[in-house]
Amino acid sequence: MNWRGTTDTKDRIFGALPYILPLIYAFSFGIALFQQFPIFGLIYVPLAPLMAFYFGFPFAQIIVFFILFLAVVRNESISYFIRFNTLQAILIDILLFLIALILGLVPSLGLLSETLNNVVFLGTLAVCGYSMVQSFLGRYAEIPNFSQAVYAQLR
Repeated sequence: MNWRGTTDTKDRIFGALPYILPLIYAFSFGIALFQQFPIFGLIYVPLAPLMAFYFGFPFAQIIVFFILFLAVVRNESISYFIRFNTLQAILIDILLFLIALILGLVPSLGLLSETLNNVVFLGTLAVCGYSMVQSFLGRYAEIPNFSQAVYAQLR
């Protein structure tokens, strides 16, 4: 759906970039999967410098969140397409944070915990991959419930 205006190449690239944030955060969910299938680790080779910054500096995660939210999502001079994708990536990241909190409270159940982590990782990989491809094609990535929340928040 492209009813909010046309997208140029710059908008398509900048619309896909915010989905790197949930991919970086989902890394911790995929550690067991990386040990079994090292091919999944290749996804994170180009993201290694960003991950070093994101996890290496104190408060980097909250600073990146506020920069994206205040400087991109709430800035109406930036195209709607970029703001839509940025807010959708932020919502995915918030969901991952909440899942990590819940799974952190539950004691480790061995295979069940590993399976839940794998499902979260693969789900995030699928959603972010789909959203990035849609963004590169200049389309809005319609993810149920997330897209409705984004449409409700953006003017």
